[in-house]
Amino acid sequence: MSNVFIALQANEDSRPIVDAILADNPGAVLNEQPAMVKIDVPGRMTIRRSSVEARIGREFDLQEMQVNLISLSGHVDETDEEFTLSCER
Repeated sequence: MSNVFIALQANEDSRPIVDAILADNPGAVLNEQPAMVKIDVPGRMTIRRSSVEARIGREFDLQEMQVNLISLSGHVDETDEEFTLSCER
């Protein structure tokens, strides 16, 4: 099975997003670099708005994530509630 990944800037704004991804995606592997955080997940990764909101204590629009987005890999499926990356077949 192929991995999908997301890479975000390593800063305080990204930390709750990273924490939400790790909590919601079993098998997620975190790779921290000096200026970047990359998370690999086999097959499928879902970022849930509610999970990020629980960590930051306010409403969160998933498009806010794009300010700190460096790169991603996978087929994107985006709603107001979830941002999903998956392997295309």
